[in-house]
Amino acid sequence: MTADGAPHTLLLSGARLLDGRVVDVRISGDRIQAVGTAGSLGPAPAGPGVPRTLRVALDGYLLLPAPAEPHAHLDAAYSAAHAGPPPDDGHDLLRRVTEAALTALGYGATAQRTHVRIGDVHGLARLEAVLQARRALRGLVDLQAVAMPRLLTGAAGAAEREMLREALKLGAHAVGGCPDLDPDPTGYVEELAGIAAEFGCPVDLHTDGGDPARLARLAGVLGSVRPRAVIGPCTRLGLLPDEAATRCADRLAAAGVAVVCLPQSGTCTGSGGPPAPARPAFPFPSPTRVLRRSGVAVAAGSGALRDSSNPVGRADPLEAAFLLSAAGGLDAVAAYETVSTGARAVLGLPEVRVEAGFPAELLAVRGDSLPGVLAGGHSRLVVHGGRVASRTSAVREFADTTALALPRQTRAVPPEWTPPDR
Repeated sequence: MTADGAPHTLLLSGARLLDGRVVDVRISGDRIQAVGTAGSLGPAPAGPGVPRTLRVALDGYLLLPAPAEPHAHLDAAYSAAHAGPPPDDGHDLLRRVTEAALTALGYGATAQRTHVRIGDVHGLARLEAVLQARRALRGLVDLQAVAMPRLLTGAAGAAEREMLREALKLGAHAVGGCPDLDPDPTGYVEELAGIAAEFGCPVDLHTDGGDPARLARLAGVLGSVRPRAVIGPCTRLGLLPDEAATRCADRLAAAGVAVVCLPQSGTCTGSGGPPAPARPAFPFPSPTRVLRRSGVAVAAGSGALRDSSNPVGRADPLEAAFLLSAAGGLDAVAAYETVSTGARAVLGLPEVRVEAGFPAELLAVRGDSLPGVLAGGHSRLVVHGGRVASRTSAVREFADTTALALPRQTRAVPPEWTPPDR
């Protein structure tokens, strides 16, 4: 929709698809209306209350289903410079959450899930800031919040169980946390599963996946959770012997539990931590291959963004896909699916294809092939809800020389282009 609420149409012209076709894509509202060969689609017929079609030329761009970010920590983002834990000051917290969400959107993630600490000294302050940012960013990005209490079992966890229920009433999308921090990890998962059933919401847990027995108990509890439960980042799954890792993956597949890995921290590439003493350092089995071989739904996220756990983190889904392709044993198409189709499935969102009738959630990246854009696609155009939500342009130039003609990458703004409504 336009700023005044009127329906709109968007025409993306001359874009290349993964299968090599060069096409025009016409979008009406938040859906793809038509896909045709380049030059075959014109503007939608004008009518009362319908503004002219906005045309964006995408010659030299690869058009993809938009990625999603299934595992962020927006409340801690950009806090690496703090000497200690980042303060829960309302203004600073809201600024960091909003900046982090927009950074990920600029890279292409039109839907994002962030894990948010609740309880202890934080109370609900961090969640309230995330929910405020979600309201402010509506129309630009879809933002989901996972409420993460530290303790849940016994008398010590009673207050946080009630706070978790309050978080869901405020608008948290899912429940999560790290069972390993609770004195009773299995009891923690059972409490979460019960509250999730009470509110009909998903479960999204943190675990390193390095203890096969504990992982089996976790899968046993989560097998009854609907919609599908999610765990991650499973940093130590790749350090298990291949046979043990396969048994763990089989249990997760049987329980219908999906896994989100974080390639930027080494997970799902077989380098997620120090090797077990009895095993040689290399080669590690790639947990991505093990999980997919067993039929586990796998998605990839970015995780920390310049906080104490990863001071140089990025929020770029294409970098996660690049790392999976470069070191995780996946080809480029399979790697990109983990940050697009796989990530959207984890978030409970409908599939996106560049075909008529599908949601208009798209990413255009300068380049002529998927390996090429994974290796260095900097210029990007992001479509969310049928409108251009973000555009990033990179220009590369070299100094003049008389020895040879050097290439230049430039982009002229199409005359029809106007910035998205703010």
